[in-house]
Amino acid sequence: MNPADEAVKNFEEGWNCSQAVLAAFSEALGLEKEKAFKIAQAFGGGMARVGFTCGAVTGALMVIGLKHGRARSGDEAAKEKTYALARECMRRFKSRHGSLVCRELIGVDLSTEEGYKEAKEKGVFKNLCPGFVASAAAILANLDNSGDTIPNSRR
Repeated sequence: MNPADEAVKNFEEGWNCSQAVLAAFSEALGLEKEKAFKIAQAFGGGMARVGFTCGAVTGALMVIGLKHGRARSGDEAAKEKTYALARECMRRFKSRHGSLVCRELIGVDLSTEEGYKEAKEKGVFKNLCPGFVASAAAILANLDNSGDTIPNSRR
């Protein structure tokens, strides 16, 4: 299964957008799927449903950090590579969808009970969000910087 399909499958199983993307890549990068789900939990709905940066994007940035992030304080090359890849990932996502902001992408404010209810009634989580999840995962799978790609999931 390709990463975009796996991410959408995760989302359709009830995981939020951020969880779905991170988990699609986690095991290939040495992170147990269960831990990936826990790490990304608070980032769904534009960070705890406040509508900021799309959770699919934040999940993608977590994947980039897991793969390339610096683990030693002096590793400036890893830090700069991570930032460069993150910026490129965000650029591609925004180019495809017009925004990185959850509430702009879905047209609903999830931070209120009424907004969350409206999103469910409009089918946002079935009609829009799977596309953002698939897009973020596909961007990751094809992200290339100096020949370095994000690995596919193990499935």
